[in-house]
Amino acid sequence: MRKPSAEGVARAAAKIAEILPMTPLLPVEYGKSRFWLKAECLQPVGAFKIRGGWHRLSDLTGEERVRGVVAVSSGNHAQGVAWAAKRLGISATIVMPRDAPAIKVERTKQLGATVVPYDRMTEDREAIGQAIAAEHGSVYVHAFADPWVIEGQGSTGIEITRQLGRQPARIAVCCGGGGLTAGIALACPEAQVIPVEPEGWDDVCRSIEAGEIQCIAPDAPRTACDALQTFATSPLNFDVIRQRCKFGLRVSEHEIREAQRFAFSHLRIVLEPGGAVALAAALSGKLELDEHTVVVATGGNADPEAFARLLVK
Repeated sequence: MRKPSAEGVARAAAKIAEILPMTPLLPVEYGKSRFWLKAECLQPVGAFKIRGGWHRLSDLTGEERVRGVVAVSSGNHAQGVAWAAKRLGISATIVMPRDAPAIKVERTKQLGATVVPYDRMTEDREAIGQAIAAEHGSVYVHAFADPWVIEGQGSTGIEITRQLGRQPARIAVCCGGGGLTAGIALACPEAQVIPVEPEGWDDVCRSIEAGEIQCIAPDAPRTACDALQTFATSPLNFDVIRQRCKFGLRVSEHEIREAQRFAFSHLRIVLEPGGAVALAAALSGKLELDEHTVVVATGGNADPEAFARLLVK
C-alpha cells in the first residue's frame, strides 16, 4: 500500500486551497492563558473530513470514478465523501451506524449518497463496506486508514502554519482512528502533536503507551462522541503516530460538555462532542496553553435537540 507523505500533504493542501477558503484560526483567552483554535467545524460539511474526501476522490482515475465509491462513517467522513462525490459526479454508498445522529444521516442523503445502516456493536462495518465495494467494483474509501485521506486531513496543518507564519509548538487534535493526527504530524514536523480521546475510547493513547496497536477495552463506556468511536487505529496511521506523538490525552464526558458550552458562549461556534475533545483538554488543564498552542475543533454537526439540552443544563 502507498504510504502517506509530507509531499502528499502539500499536494493535498494545494488542491484544497483551489476549492475551499481556509477555516479561521481564532485567538482564545482562557484565564491568564491565550491560545489558538482552528475552527474546522466551519467547513461546508461541518467537519475537517471534507479534506480527505476531496483529496481521495479527486485523485481517482476516470475508470474508478465510473465505478463509484463506498465508505463507512458515523457521519462526518460520510458527508466529506458525499460532498466530494457530488461535486465530481461520482456515485457514493455510505455504511452508517443505526445510532448515528439523525442530522448526519439526513445531510449525507441530501448530498446524494446512498446510506446503508448497520448495528455498531454487533456487525462489522468494514466487512459490510468492503463487501458492497467488491460487489460493485467500487473504490473503498476508508475513514482513516487511507494514505490519500491522511494527506488530505494533514492539509489542516499546512493552513495552521500559513496562518501563524510558523509552526506552533504544539497542536492538540481530536482523535478517533488517527487520520487527522497522522496527517498533521506529517504536515508539521516541528510541532508536538497531541491526540485527544474520550475516556474509554482511548485506543490511540493506549497504543502510544504500549508501543504497539491496542484496541479499546471490551467494557468501553457509552460516549456522546459518535465521531470518535473507533475500536483500534491502523498500522498505516500508527507508523506515523508512534514516531511523532510522545503521548496522548484523555478527557471525560463532563469535560467535553463544558468545552461545548465554552465554545458556544465565548466563541459563538457550535461543536459536536467529538469535535470538542481537544478543547476539553485545554480547558481542563491537561494541555499546556500559550500563544504557541493550537487546538483543532474538528466538527460541528451537533444534534439540535441534544445541543439545546446541553445549553439549558
